[in-house]
Amino acid sequence: MNQHLQSAAEIIQAGGVVAYPTESVYGLGCDPFNEEAVMRLLAIKLRPVDKGLILIGADLQQLAPYVELTAEEQQQLAAGWPAPLTWLVPVTDAVPAWVRGEHPKVAIRVPDHPLARELCRLVGHPIISTSANLSGRPSARNRFQVARQLGDQLDFIVSGACDRANKPSTIIDLESGRTLRA
Repeated sequence: MNQHLQSAAEIIQAGGVVAYPTESVYGLGCDPFNEEAVMRLLAIKLRPVDKGLILIGADLQQLAPYVELTAEEQQQLAAGWPAPLTWLVPVTDAVPAWVRGEHPKVAIRVPDHPLARELCRLVGHPIISTSANLSGRPSARNRFQVARQLGDQLDFIVSGACDRANKPSTIIDLESGRTLRA
């Protein structure tokens, strides 16, 4: 499996778009700092750039250079991760507009799925995470559903099972505490 993930990581580093399992559904990922890769991912999903995307990392340390958090906020996030819990947080200038969309914040998560975390580790920085489906269509929960819906447009599909959660991650605004998606 490690060579399988290494191949996916190399494809992301080269500007490709891959699908990979997360806690609940398959995700689409690419290099968030490669505008061409992100625009391609958005075109595959038929998703507008202004909606913004989630960044996932292997751990909080990998995400830290891209967000502005107090020591207390860092402890709060670290205590709750890894988990299917996404936080909307203040962003640094290091996060491109095509990741944030029309928002002044960015959504970040350390997934509770070993393959997704390891993929981030192998890439060497956070990656994009958005559900592997056409906007408005049901999310894919296995590699066959991904292949049926998007397969010919992707560069790679990581094999693996989605875990226990049966819905996409909860999204909470860190500053207000408001739940944006339960």
